[in-house]
Amino acid sequence: MLHAIAARRGWRGYSKVIEEAIEFYLRHHSETNEVRKALLDRRGTWRTEEAKKVREAIRELREKWIVPTGSS
Repeated sequence: MLHAIAARRGWRGYSKVIEEAIEFYLRHHSETNEVRKALLDRRGTWRTEEAKKVREAIRELREKWIVPTGSS
């Protein structure tokens, strides 16, 4: 898959793809930690029944998600 991504971009190897992935991860990792902390700070603010309903709604949405296969 890495070779295919590189080829689509006109690159010979896939090291640049890995470099971009690492840069993306590092750029967004701190944001993820901030979001996670904000969510954890709100832990317990929903009643049990509310949390259960949200979990069920998320589960139902995930069942309907279409996962891209990578082919166009």
